[in-house]
Amino acid sequence: VRMRWTVLTLLCCAWTAHGLIRIPLRRMLSVRTQLRASNRLEDFIRDHQPDVFNRRYAQCYPPGIPSLRLGKSSERLYNFMDAQYYGLISLGTPEQNFTVVFDTGSSDLWIPSSYCVSEACGMHHKFKAFESSTFNHDGRMFGIHYGKGHMLGIMGREVLKIGPLTVQNQEFGESVYEPGFVFVMAKFDGVLGLGYPSLAEELGNPVFDSIMNQKSVDQPIFSFYLSNKMPRDPGGELLLGGMDEALYSGPINWNPVTLKSYWQIKMSSIQVQGALSFCPHGCQAIIDTGTSLIIGPTRDILALQQLIGATPTSIGEYLIDCARLSSLPQVTIVLNGVEYVLTAESYVRRELMGDHEICFSGFQAEDLPSSLDPLWILGDVFLSDYYSIYDRGQDRVGFAKARHTRYTVLDAEMDR
Repeated sequence: VRMRWTVLTLLCCAWTAHGLIRIPLRRMLSVRTQLRASNRLEDFIRDHQPDVFNRRYAQCYPPGIPSLRLGKSSERLYNFMDAQYYGLISLGTPEQNFTVVFDTGSSDLWIPSSYCVSEACGMHHKFKAFESSTFNHDGRMFGIHYGKGHMLGIMGREVLKIGPLTVQNQEFGESVYEPGFVFVMAKFDGVLGLGYPSLAEELGNPVFDSIMNQKSVDQPIFSFYLSNKMPRDPGGELLLGGMDEALYSGPINWNPVTLKSYWQIKMSSIQVQGALSFCPHGCQAIIDTGTSLIIGPTRDILALQQLIGATPTSIGEYLIDCARLSSLPQVTIVLNGVEYVLTAESYVRRELMGDHEICFSGFQAEDLPSSLDPLWILGDVFLSDYYSIYDRGQDRVGFAKARHTRYTVLDAEMDR
């Protein structure tokens, strides 16, 4: 009943105004939080290290698997253990509804197939191709490497709806096997990637490319508003076709994309309390709505954890004394000459264990391969403070201070 109510709420709230397609996003418990609440996190991480923490932005196609012989050399590795923000799409005629992660860190669209044999698929909505009058079988197979397992599936073409927007003949993947326990506990059914086409070699044209090709939006732009500041905030919005001034304050500061695969930009430095600087000669940063953390090179992150008073646990997480948040230093991320300040209220994650609050660092160490400068990932810890705009027309990413108030988007529209 709760899932059905959520689906109905998301369907009713998606709407168009002033040329923008608004997709409500719900903030739900991450897989990590669920595992911790059920006292299974330590066992899970012990059994899956190091892969469960790796969101590896590299090519690694597993050899020797007959079902994966697609004539391609690789597929990206990533997982969604910390994903929190989900929205609704539908596929087929009549429509079949699915909850997905709108992910700027990938470019594929996939959902579970009714023929899926994995335990994870039994916990989620599955696409029934035989019930749709507009389904076209593609004939190709796909495989995506997630940690130690491989997602396997078949490809098809179908009518896709995102709120009031209809995309014709969209290529997508139907998973018939989903590996690992992460997908069993995940609150989402699938993933809708919003990265560049070079990340979607296996699954064809990314969704936003189809939207642009079919001229379904006025501008080749989408933007994200994410919020974890207020208990009553439903989570945020994805806006297709532009941006909304009611959701941010101050100017938009633009950053050119340095590599057209992920939404990757140049990062000048990271400073702690305006003094100690990491990557003083510049780094690369991937803007990623599919993870909640800020991820950086191990050496830098370990030093940063010490500076904010975080202490390691036996499973690689870092605890912070909740009573000391007001005294912790600011962390400043410098992008294209503009300083983006994060206070402890932003970079510390709070969770309740029974009636006890625990505070965790929002920074995570991972040495990601990069052909350019050292690579960082800016996830929701950063994006919930700053409204983000993704411009495919000019290949740039913009940021402005997010406006977190009880003045809702609907209120703003009614006032205009």
